[in-house]
Parts: sequence; C-alpha cells; structure tokens
Amino acid sequence: MFTGIVEEMGTVRRLNQTPNRCELELTASKVLEGTAIGDSIAVNGVCLTVVRMGEDHFTADVMPETLRRSNLGQLKPGSKVNLERAMAADGRFGGHIVAGHIDGTGTIRSMQPEGNAVLVTISAAPELLRYVVEKGSIAIDGISLTVAKVSHTDFTVSLIPHTGEETTLLKHRSGEVVNLETDIIGKYVEKLMQPKSGSVTLELLQQNGFF
Repeated sequence: MFTGIVEEMGTVRRLNQTPNRCELELTASKVLEGTAIGDSIAVNGVCLTVVRMGEDHFTADVMPETLRRSNLGQLKPGSKVNLERAMAADGRFGGHIVAGHIDGTGTIRSMQPEGNAVLVTISAAPELLRYVVEKGSIAIDGISLTVAKVSHTDFTVSLIPHTGEETTLLKHRSGEVVNLETDIIGKYVEKLMQPKSGSVTLELLQQNGFF
C-alpha cells in the first residue's frame, strides 16, 4: 500500500519492450534506501516489484495488463517518473489509501495558474469519473491530490508550488496522458451495495420488472 506522497523523481535509464512484456530500469536514490529485491515501488502510481537493483538504479518487470492500463508503455530513456516506496507500518499517512493499481488514464486538458497554485484539468472516461468526488482524493501519476471540482467530462485539481517542484505533473503538457487511480473506498462500497445474485431481494426486483 502507498500514500501518494512522492519521495523523489527517478529517470528511465533503459526500456526493453516487446509486444508481451516490458523491462524497466530506473535511476533513483532515496527509494533505494532499505529496499531489497522483491520489494514494491510505485512508478507513476503503478505498483512494481524490484527484480534487480544496483547502487543507483533498480529494474522492474511490467506485464501487458499494466501497459494497457497505464502510461508506462509511453516512457522512453530520459523520462522522469514519480517514485514512492510502499508505506512503512510505523510511517505517517500523509496522503490517502493508494493501492498502486491503476484504473485507467486521463488526458491533461489545461493548466491554469491561480495565485500560488496551478489548476490542472484532466479529462477522463465516464467509468472513471463516476468515482471522482469533489473534495475527495485521487492519485494522478501516483500523486495524492484533492479534487477541486468535477464534471461529466473532466475534473480539476490544484497543486501548491512544493508539489509542482517535487513531482512530474507540471512538467507535462496539454494532451499528455497521466495514470489515474480513484479512491478505493468508493469502489468497494459500490461493490458491496450491489444485491447478491440469487438473493430474495434481487429476485423480487426482477419479478417486478426492475431488471
């Protein structure tokens, strides 16, 4: 589990991609402290397993499902990425519950300065926006952010200068793709609220023409 508080920006050192798999090698420093092979590191919000590591880099395998769901397949040598180690049991919970399992991607629509902050508007598919709630939390490329407003086509977040400097988001341009992970709590609540197949309640609803 992660918190969405990015620890550092890493750099893609090597990307070995085939139609069925991808091997990603990244330079890093802080996230390597106390890390061992088999540990998890979030890369642009995607939970990846460290399979090899050196003094200033680590390597992770990226499966086809992850490439389909995320923007990792668009990376190239020199690309900057957000990095976060898995949350320590005795650590501070500074962001929100982030699983590192990307729901899909969004596209940056605009960036608008507002006082000491920057408003970033991102368009996303309706199936993702249904879980985006005003003043709720969302992870964008692994960054825990608060939703300022949401519409049927997009949502907006506001970045303070520190977040803009320490993460990759403001280094993107309009039209570029970012990873999105919506609040996991909303997804579980929706799932648990659905009537069970074969239950009396579901059968009654079906008999009365509701399904």
